[in-house]
Amino acid sequence: MKNIILIGATSAIAQALGRQLAARGARLMLWGRSADKLEIVAADLRVRGASVDCDAFDFDNFAAHPAALERARKLGDWDAVFVCHGSLGDQKLCEQDFAAAEKEFRTNCLGALSFLTIFANYFEGQGRGTIAAIGSVAGDRGRQSNYVYGTTKAAISTFMQGLRNRLHPKGVRVLTIKPGFVSTPMTAHLKQGLLMAKPDKVAKDILKAADSGKAVLYTPWFWRWIMLIIRLIPESIFVRLKL
Repeated sequence: MKNIILIGATSAIAQALGRQLAARGARLMLWGRSADKLEIVAADLRVRGASVDCDAFDFDNFAAHPAALERARKLGDWDAVFVCHGSLGDQKLCEQDFAAAEKEFRTNCLGALSFLTIFANYFEGQGRGTIAAIGSVAGDRGRQSNYVYGTTKAAISTFMQGLRNRLHPKGVRVLTIKPGFVSTPMTAHLKQGLLMAKPDKVAKDILKAADSGKAVLYTPWFWRWIMLIIRLIPESIFVRLKL
């Protein structure tokens, strides 16, 4: 992977990915909502050795997504895309007001599915490429503490499974990324315990998985076993737990 698009490039995980890709001398296209924030990130990555372009637009305007890809294509061909944008909404507010839940679905799920659709078609036509998107361990089972967020991530995971099945014969790799707790501005309000990973560690795991053609990544590794246990709890017991 040499020519890479980072969507949600100002997020903590995307910035960590960018730093590690810059060390490889990658050519990067940064997509985000804020032109000013993108330029700050881009300046740092250029110093680190990357060739960087930026494109700022409204992610919630799905009609703008194909046009953004067309602008990127004018600069050349692309080898991979990492879909990193998202939000961690207020679960209690979403329970009381569907408008809040709808906003989370538009930002956290539908926008990602729109990007995945256009890049699936692009890489399928190209006959090669890597698509990676950040889901979450929260999508593995609905829990009262974050089931709106978890549902958006479960949808991304299922969508990626379908893309993987569709695109495997076309030579396109599809990686579903399932982080556990990651220390980012989005999780700053949560207790920073032993299970909280650093963005640089998560980014390293993501690139290793993408390089090897892995299908699903739990990061850090122990979340695969934690979530296996949680998925195996019988529903009759699970409904009594405060999770």
